[in-house]
Amino acid sequence: MLNFEVESIGSFLKEKIKKYEYVPKIYDYGVVKSSADDIIHVDGLPHSRYGELLEFGEEEYGLVLDLNEKGGGAVLLGRSSAVVPGCIVKGTGHVADICVGYQLLGRIIDPIGRALDGKELVCTETRPVECHAPTIMQRSSVNKPLETGLLAIDSMIPIGRGQRELIVGDRQTGKTAIALSAMINQRKGDVICVYCAIGQKASTIAQIANTLEKVGAMEHTVIVASTASDCSSLQYLTPYAGCSIAEKFMYDGKDVLIVYDDLSKHAVAYRAMSLLLRRPSGREAYPGDVFYLHSRLLERAAKLSHELGGGSMTALPIVETMAGDISSYIPTNIISITDGQIYLESELFNAGIRPAVNVGLSVSRVGRSAQHDAMKKVSGSLRLEVAQYRDTAVFAQFGADIDASTAQLLSRGEKLTELLKQRQDDVLKLSAQVCILLAHSNNLFKSIPEKQVLDCRRRLLEHMKLACNSTLCAIDTSGMLSDSEKDLLVHEMQSFFKGEENEQRK
Repeated sequence: MLNFEVESIGSFLKEKIKKYEYVPKIYDYGVVKSSADDIIHVDGLPHSRYGELLEFGEEEYGLVLDLNEKGGGAVLLGRSSAVVPGCIVKGTGHVADICVGYQLLGRIIDPIGRALDGKELVCTETRPVECHAPTIMQRSSVNKPLETGLLAIDSMIPIGRGQRELIVGDRQTGKTAIALSAMINQRKGDVICVYCAIGQKASTIAQIANTLEKVGAMEHTVIVASTASDCSSLQYLTPYAGCSIAEKFMYDGKDVLIVYDDLSKHAVAYRAMSLLLRRPSGREAYPGDVFYLHSRLLERAAKLSHELGGGSMTALPIVETMAGDISSYIPTNIISITDGQIYLESELFNAGIRPAVNVGLSVSRVGRSAQHDAMKKVSGSLRLEVAQYRDTAVFAQFGADIDASTAQLLSRGEKLTELLKQRQDDVLKLSAQVCILLAHSNNLFKSIPEKQVLDCRRRLLEHMKLACNSTLCAIDTSGMLSDSEKDLLVHEMQSFFKGEENEQRK
């Protein structure tokens, strides 16, 4: 069970500050002017910095988020009634940081570095939660794929290592499921995963941790969590803390996948703090710097140059929409920051098409430069075919007369829609995806009834694994598909489908 108590925040931060190598000899002092709703207004502290920790008495700490000539505003880290007007405030000279390193793998922590899984956590290295993004000259091109194990995404909306791909859609459309599938698919690879749960229910976070534990993916994963019952300041810090943890691995030359679930709640928490700090509100009552809030976070994701170790951080921010409106404020902000988006549609999800990806509104601006050559050969016209089928199906449902070619297109599209369906824990290797798309492109599923397509797909993959195991292993290892290997796979699949047709005749 997760431990989400906040009463020990003060002693925890005090212990961290004592270990900090720089301790100012002359402290800045101020006086609390007002205190309400976890927001503190302070007079004094002329040398305080943005993001600095302030000390209120012995066990109470706050974070500076507003600076002015007379003092500033801060948010309390934890809920407390001990801070009242007239209290003395001391500047620590220490900005907020988070413990980083390989000892965090497999652990669940909160945004200030306390363990939430009931186990002891030894911190040997820290990193500020706010860091500068890599410059243009420190980056290199994104050209290596991050395989999610989901056929619909790896074939039509490829994600590269170092890319920022937004997952956007209404509530309960499978946004978190896509991110978890991508994390599960890295369990035997070289990619470290960081999951940032922002304002989620404690039971949901525990369920996600349990799912990752069952499939063996928790060993390479760090979960940074703030629950819905936590104060806005902790929800605000969560994605930045997770990003700093991921940056440590990236600058060590590792590939990292970080999931922000979700930035809609993050923006709401920041809006609540900003309004209480008396900042002027703008569109939808969000403060004017809400764009910078997320841009300075997502710009930290990058593929580093060879001189810096060649590590990468791939960001999958999640944003929730209302009634499918992706033109609202926060979704459009993040769409303009990221390198593409995966749009999930409620109608497709309710129709049983999962992942419910709308290929018309989904895009990857990195595109096929971050895709294996084997996948490029078999998925060339797939996106166009899916879009054409869904457009044609809209007219066909009204009972209009259709010709033979349109009927063939609809039949082929229905089979393809079935082939693209996947459960969250049913991730596919590159070789399996290549086999499925190769069979579809050669129209081998034409004699299979629509309701039997998924079962036939499973039997096909089992047969190919037995008959062409060495070829499939070569595809997984090299990412290439030669003409001879392609002919061999097609020949073996044709033999399998002949056997299937004979079984149907019997």
